Amino acid sequence: MKLEGKVALITGGANGIGKETAKKFLQEGAKVVICDYNAEAGAAAVNELESLGDITFLSVDVSDTNQIKQMIEKTLNKHKKIDILLNNAGITIDGLLTKMDEDSWEKVISVNLTGVFKCTKEVVPIMIEQGNGVILNASSVVGLYGNIGQTNYAATKSGVIGLTKSWAKELGPKGIRVNAVAPGFVMTDLTAKVPKKILDLMESKTPLRKLGKPEDIAYAYLFLASDEAGYINGTILSVDGGLVV
Repeated sequence: MKLEGKVALITGGANGIGKETAKKFLQEGAKVVICDYNAEAGAAAVNELESLGDITFLSVDVSDTNQIKQMIEKTLNKHKKIDILLNNAGITIDGLLTKMDEDSWEKVISVNLTGVFKCTKEVVPIMIEQGNGVILNASSVVGLYGNIGQTNYAATKSGVIGLTKSWAKELGPKGIRVNAVAPGFVMTDLTAKVPKKILDLMESKTPLRKLGKPEDIAYAYLFLASDEAGYINGTILSVDGGLVV
């Protein structure tokens, strides 16, 4: 198994890509802690996946430093280590620039960008002491190329790319690999809010002529988390069906 004996911490793990990645990690032998602000969805995810292996749910708001510290403490109390951190938690509050208020800007930044910074900052000392670790960050195709009506979201996902490349340089010498995945349009709860005509347009523009599924992204995370990707550091892996070719 690719992740036998590894301990993986996944934020935003109760639904969509996060939950599907938890499933793949469990199937490959990892012990998984999923964290999410949605306690009901988290409990349902554990109920769905517990037959596959050791999975725990923690209710966490990644914009809250104290909750993050408690998340780390509880994970260490149970598993004694953290081998993989997947910063997957994210929200959208879309709107054109002229109509976007500051609250919509701040909320998305606090979860999608500052949350990544806070979670990683708390986990890195543990990985440094271990002498190894893998950090995976959720970026997006819109972080690479922008998107109308997503000023805040695109800014966070571009910011994640900057964090990823900076941390890869800082932490590589300490045995910690840092990479990001930039999904295209994937059918999740977030994209469910997108008008059908927009999704149809994106599908028609994708060379594979289909939108992504959560497992498409989960397989990318699985590869980057595994020893098979042991010489990959600082990359932004686009998984978008060729949308931006």
